[in-house]
This record gives sequence, C-alpha cells and structure tokens, in this order.
Amino acid sequence: MIRILVSDAPIDLGEEMRLAGDDGALATFTGTVRADDGVSELMLEHYPGATERALQALAEEATGRWSLSRATIVHRVGAMVPGDRIVFVAAGAAHRQAALDACAFLIDRLKTDAPFWKREQVGGQHRWVERRDSDDASAAKWQH
Repeated sequence: MIRILVSDAPIDLGEEMRLAGDDGALATFTGTVRADDGVSELMLEHYPGATERALQALAEEATGRWSLSRATIVHRVGAMVPGDRIVFVAAGAAHRQAALDACAFLIDRLKTDAPFWKREQVGGQHRWVERRDSDDASAAKWQH
C-alpha cells in the first residue's frame, strides 16, 4: 500500500504512525524546520499534481526495490516556523534492513527528485534555498 499526502496542515505523528501499520518492520523519518542561520520562517511551494506524481513514483520504486508492504510520504507545504514538521516518511517490510534502506532511499531521493521550492526568511529578508551538493551525493548512492 502506498500513501502520498501533500498538505498545508500540520503533520500528526500519532495518526501517521497508526496509518503506517505494523508489518514486521517499520522504519520512519520525520524532518523538521531548522532555525539554521536565524531562519524564522520557511515557505515551501510546489506544483500540485506534479509533486504528488513524483512522490508516487519514488514510493513505487522503493516498494518494488525492497518488496515493501507499505510506503508513506507526507509532506507539508506553505509557511512553517522552526520546529514544525515538514516531512514524514515510512517504509514497512517483513524485515528491518529492507525497511531501513527503503526509508533512507525515500528521504534521500525526495530531496532531489520532488518538485518543491523553499524560501527562507532571515532577519526580515527572504532568500531561496539552493540545491546542495550533499543532497545530490546522498541521492546518487541509490543509483543502480
């Protein structure tokens, strides 16, 4: 089962864990907005429809590659402040290594393959967040 959700609503970890189920092994990742360099707000924009299709494709790839019973990607968009949850990823499998690898794959590839645009507010000034070389390197390790 694959579940994809892109929303401006806060991510409810209790509900997401309940929905993720228990299939032997469940690996999860939750990302939060950081206050690096004095960031007071993060605005996340996306293309509705295109973003969900990209996330669905990643979940399908992970499900096939690791024989997952479940894959979940919940991503928040809109204005957020430090400490807000921005992403929840879960991978369910019969065994822990598959779940752990699939969860790492999903978050690494999500950072480079999903069409999201981030704008930070620092000291009253806005700046677009550029793609990082470290994100590209993390995603590249999953190439076949």
